[in-house]
Amino acid sequence: MRLILADDSVLLREGLARLLQDAGHEVTAAVGDAGALLDAVAAQQPDVAVVDVRMPPSHTDEGLRAALEIRDRWPGVGVLVLSQYVEQTYAAKLLAGPSEGLGYLLKDRVSEVAEFLDSLERIGSGGTVFDPDVVRRLLARTPLSTLSARERAVLEHLAQGLVNTAIAERLHVSQSTVEKHVNAVFDKLGLARTPGYSRRVLAVLRYLNG
Repeated sequence: MRLILADDSVLLREGLARLLQDAGHEVTAAVGDAGALLDAVAAQQPDVAVVDVRMPPSHTDEGLRAALEIRDRWPGVGVLVLSQYVEQTYAAKLLAGPSEGLGYLLKDRVSEVAEFLDSLERIGSGGTVFDPDVVRRLLARTPLSTLSARERAVLEHLAQGLVNTAIAERLHVSQSTVEKHVNAVFDKLGLARTPGYSRRVLAVLRYLNG
């Protein structure tokens, strides 16, 4: 994949660039602020932009706002947002829009190299990847009284972008059991089959957005 990196930490930026290049990806630009990120995306149209939430000058939400602008102006560019902490408001803002080619991971997850690279490739292929800790924190804000413990666990894994077979492996149950729980989640949320819409994505959005 062709990638652009945006992080104000030179050490992390260069480390990520080396990691990704060693994995066979092309890092076309590595920048330290949101303005340079937007300029690079406009010029190069990468497969995925990897973006830190907090960048100069205020170190608050410049990276997130740039990520949202990329989603709006270049919908074909995947976005992986990295954050040092669970930024609940920021994650919810990202989920308010289209979910294809989108990810939000905590920076600690980068140290798990194989998992990080797999997440990046899933985003580049149009998938959705959210850090399990982010998902749990966001789901804790929402009314889940109608879901059983197992249904809630299945919903958390849906939010991480996993398919039914992968969820079955994680929860050590059969695929048919996962399908039963997924359908129960859809029923309890009142999500009927609608042409052109993914009930899996709608279920996650319904709960993450409260």
